[in-house]
Amino acid sequence: MIRACFEPPWSIRIEDRAPLTVMLMVRGESWIMPDSGEPVLLRAGDLAIARGPDPYTCADDPSTAPIAVILPNQECTYPDGRSMRGTMDLGVRTWGERLDGSMVMLIGTYPMQGEVSGRLLDALPPLVTLTSDVWQCPLTPLLSEEIVRDEPGQEVVLDRLLDLLVIASLRAWFSRPEAAAPAWYRALADPVVGRVLRLLQDDPAHPWTVASLAAKAGVSRAALARRFSELVGEPPMTYLTGWRLALAADRLRDTGDTLEAIARQVGYGSAFALSSAFKRVYGVSPQEHRTRAA
Repeated sequence: MIRACFEPPWSIRIEDRAPLTVMLMVRGESWIMPDSGEPVLLRAGDLAIARGPDPYTCADDPSTAPIAVILPNQECTYPDGRSMRGTMDLGVRTWGERLDGSMVMLIGTYPMQGEVSGRLLDALPPLVTLTSDVWQCPLTPLLSEEIVRDEPGQEVVLDRLLDLLVIASLRAWFSRPEAAAPAWYRALADPVVGRVLRLLQDDPAHPWTVASLAAKAGVSRAALARRFSELVGEPPMTYLTGWRLALAADRLRDTGDTLEAIARQVGYGSAFALSSAFKRVYGVSPQEHRTRAA
C-alpha cells in the first residue's frame, strides 16, 4: 500500500494487470479513466475499486498526458520505457512529485486473485466507485496515519487494514438496492440458509451431509435442500464441493503444504480424492495448478 502525492498537471498510466486495486482519495481530485468505459471523477473521501487486468489512467484532467507508467510487479517507467526506479520516491510508502501536492490518494493493490475471493469479486463491474455522500469511510484517518509509519510489522498492519477497507466498501456496494450481488451473498441474510452457509464456510473439513446441516438449522432435510437451491442456485453439497476446491486451489498457490495435508484441511479423505475432484472441475491436476500459479 502506498500514498501518492501530486500537483497538477499529472497523469499515471496503470498497466500492472493487478486483479484488484483500491484507491481512496484523501485530498484533492482525480479522474479514473478505463480504456473502455466512462471516466469517473473522484473527490476527497471517495473510493474506487478497479478490477483488472484491463489498464486505466489516473490524472488531474482527462487531457493530461501520462508522465509515468506502472507495469506488473510495481515496475515504474517513463512513457518511453526508460526506468523510473527511485525517481518519485518521497519517503516511507510515499510516491509522487511533492509531499505538499494538492492531490493525495491512498492506493492498495492485490497482485493475485484467489479462487475464494473471485467468487465475490467476479460480481463486480470493472470500476466500482463509492462517493462520500453515500458512504463515509471510517478507515481513512487510520490508514493515513499508519501508512507513513516505519515500524516493525507495519506491512502486516496495513495489509489487514486494506482487507478491512475492501470488505467494508464491498458490503456498502452490495447493500445498494440495485446491486447485483452473488446469490450466495444475498442468501447469507436468510435465517436458515445463511446459517448453513456459515457452517460450510467456517468448517469445510467437517463431514457434512444435508441431514446434519438441516439439524443444525432446525429444519427438515427436504426444506433445507429446497430453500438452499432456491436462494443459492445450487444444492448444499454442490456448493460445499465448490467451496472446498476453491480453498484447495488457493492453498496450493499460497502454501507449500502437501496435497495430502490440503486434502485433510478442506474435507477430502485422501490426496487421490482431492486430485480427482480438482481435475474434474478445474481441468488440470493440483500440481499443474500449483506450477502455473508459481
